[in-house]
Amino acid sequence: MASATLSRPASDWEQRYRRTVITADTVTTAVVVTSIGSFFGARDAANWHEKWTILAFGTELLVLAALAVSRSWAPAVLGQGAEEFRRLGRSLFTAAVVLALGGIALTSRNIKLWIFVALPAIALTTMTARYLLRLRLHKQRKEGQCLRPVLAAGSVETVRDLISRARKFPHLGWRVDAVCTTDGLAPDGDQLYGVPVVGPLADVASHVQRDGYRVVAVTPDPHWSPETLQRLAWNLEGSDAEMVVAPVLMEVAGPRLHVDAVLGIPLLRVSMPTFTGGRRAVKGIVDRLGAAFLLLFFAPLMVTVAVLVMVDSRGGALYSQRRVGKDGHEFTIYKFRTMVTGAHRARAGLADVNEGAGLLFKLRRDPRVTRVGAVLRRYSIDELPQLFNVLTGSMSLVGPRPPLPEESAAYGPDIRRRLLVKPGLTGLWQISGRSDLPWDEAVRLDLRYVEDWSLALDTVILWKTLRAVVYGQGAY
Repeated sequence: MASATLSRPASDWEQRYRRTVITADTVTTAVVVTSIGSFFGARDAANWHEKWTILAFGTELLVLAALAVSRSWAPAVLGQGAEEFRRLGRSLFTAAVVLALGGIALTSRNIKLWIFVALPAIALTTMTARYLLRLRLHKQRKEGQCLRPVLAAGSVETVRDLISRARKFPHLGWRVDAVCTTDGLAPDGDQLYGVPVVGPLADVASHVQRDGYRVVAVTPDPHWSPETLQRLAWNLEGSDAEMVVAPVLMEVAGPRLHVDAVLGIPLLRVSMPTFTGGRRAVKGIVDRLGAAFLLLFFAPLMVTVAVLVMVDSRGGALYSQRRVGKDGHEFTIYKFRTMVTGAHRARAGLADVNEGAGLLFKLRRDPRVTRVGAVLRRYSIDELPQLFNVLTGSMSLVGPRPPLPEESAAYGPDIRRRLLVKPGLTGLWQISGRSDLPWDEAVRLDLRYVEDWSLALDTVILWKTLRAVVYGQGAY
């Protein structure tokens, strides 16, 4: 009955976190519209719809209504994944459209201020506030707090994988407290991977009703048929449990998955990955504009680094290398030189002490790395010249890691899917541990990006990259 005592606090913290997010959205929006209205608003306008107080109040009401309608405060999306920010962005875009149409209808002269200044400022502040709240929530989850008690139900193999993932990524908020297997048995006696096995799959609903689990995670097993899943869903009605069914397509998620009812049958429709089209064009524009801005911003730092590199060791400031990009086309990548001149010729003699995963060559204490180079690598400053690659179109700000030609030549058909998109200056691998990642995990993250790419995901990755760089996670 331990799970029963855990379920109520989980429900309490979920509601408390939701109220905190709503309050943060409301307060930040009010501060933005009040500040902009005070500084730029038309206080002495003759018509009521020109007065800044009316426009400010109307803008805030419109934004909050859009957030509510788009279910941006749904507990299922708060605190994890890109969907939270995707809904937030969609809500603010909707508010901008409605505000523009309202301004045209009222012939308001001041509406541009609220569309092009207020709403972008609201987007920046609300996203920042939500990100800070998410950081605090993730910290609590890593300490064992604010977790949802989960009952996992499926085959021994699939449930074991689910338990492993839940423990590896506690920030997602799942804690598997109990397991139901096909026959109610486990290879380790009465436990599976340290989690008690409480019964067979046929008894899932009764355990949920009695012990109050918040999530029922259904993993693949021959027992699960459309009839048994439907019956389980009916039996869970009236409880606080959320039923989650793991599809066979484990690495396909996000905007590519859609549930459609065809001939009365619920079908999981998987759309094709997006490699061309309007969103890719927008990504290309954002890449080039972002690279140009960052080059201007970091120009003084880059000049300083170039001088330090040349003073520290003999050779030029930049290092060029051939890499493989989109569709297997090779290009030249640029970095600040972090090794002694001729370091590539010494690599063969270090093959026996290679610490890299899979096809990668890495050494935590590489004797070829210079003193300045070690600092540049730790904080990824050596990567800054790659902004020129982004500016010229051979790379993207976000994407898979650009492989060496010899690495690419050893790719199998599955791994070659990494080459369907442009390589990135940063990516999921950058924010998930970089060189500390096992090879299989690095490949999985790159393939996940290729399959589930979205502008919202790019935004989240860019945001998280800053923290990864500051802390030097997995960089050597």
